[in-house]
Amino acid sequence: MLRRLPSLNALKAFEAAARHESFTKAAVELSVTQGAVSHQVKALEAELGLKLFNRERQRLVITVAGRGYLEVVRDAFDRLAVGTERLRQVQKSGALTVTTSPNFAAKWLVHRLGRFVEAHPDIDLRVGASHRHIDFAREDIDMAIRHGDGEWPGLSVTRLCVEEIYPVCSPELVRGRGALRSATDLARHTLLHVNDRRDWGNWLDAAGMAATGSDRGPIFNQASMAIDAAVDGQGIALARSALAAWDMRAGRLVRPLPFALKAPYGYWIVCPKSTADLPKIAGFRDWLPRL
Repeated sequence: MLRRLPSLNALKAFEAAARHESFTKAAVELSVTQGAVSHQVKALEAELGLKLFNRERQRLVITVAGRGYLEVVRDAFDRLAVGTERLRQVQKSGALTVTTSPNFAAKWLVHRLGRFVEAHPDIDLRVGASHRHIDFAREDIDMAIRHGDGEWPGLSVTRLCVEEIYPVCSPELVRGRGALRSATDLARHTLLHVNDRRDWGNWLDAAGMAATGSDRGPIFNQASMAIDAAVDGQGIALARSALAAWDMRAGRLVRPLPFALKAPYGYWIVCPKSTADLPKIAGFRDWLPRL
C-alpha cells in the first residue's frame, strides 16, 4: 500500500517553527529564508486541510491540532534518528561522546575510565570537560554528567550519586603534636575555600560549632584545586564526597571530623530520551553507578 506522506522539508520546517514558535528562528536553524519556512508550513497546512499556527499580536502560536501533530512528527524524527544511529553502529565502532564538569572529570571520572575502555574495546570513548550545559539537539554529544537537582525536562535523567559535604585534609595533619582532632583545633589550621568563604561558616553552623575564623584562608575557583591543596598539606578543605572519594581511597586525604552535611545537589546522568536505550549509552550509564 502506497503511503501518503507530506514532504520531509515541510515536516522539518513545521517542527522547527513549532519548537521555536518563530518562522525566523526556524529559518536560521534550517539555513533557509523565513519565506521558505512560511511557504513549507502553508503547503503542509493545505495538504492536511487544517491550521497548524495562528498569529496573535505578532507572535506565532501553535494550534491545538498543530500541537497534536507535533508529537507525531517528533516521535517519527526520533525514531528515524535512533534507526540511523543503530545502522551506523553496525557499520563501524560506535563513538560515545560524554561531557561533564572539569571538577568531576578530574577528581572522579578520569581515574575510572580505564576499566570501561578495557571492557568495551569496540566503543570509541571521547570525554570533554565544560561548565556549560550542552544542547543535545545542536551538538554532537551523546551523554552528560551534570551537577544539579535532576530537573531537566525532556531528557532522560538517572541519578549517579548523592553527596555529603565534610572537611578533608592530608593524613599528616592528624598525626603528632598539634594534630587536628576536634573542631576547636580548626582555629590553628588554614581553611581552604571554593568561590567564597560562606561554605565553611554554613558547615560549622550546621554542625553546631562556632564559625569563628571561617572568614580566613585562600579562595580557589575550582573545587579540584582546593582538594589538591588539601592533599598537599596546605590546609583543610570542605569537600563534596564525590570529588574527594578518589584521594580518600588512595589514602591521600582523611576526614578529621565526623560531621557531614547533606549536599543540596548531586550528580546525574543525562541524555536525550530518543537515544537513551542505544547499547553504547545504556552500557555506559549502567556501568557508572557501580563504581
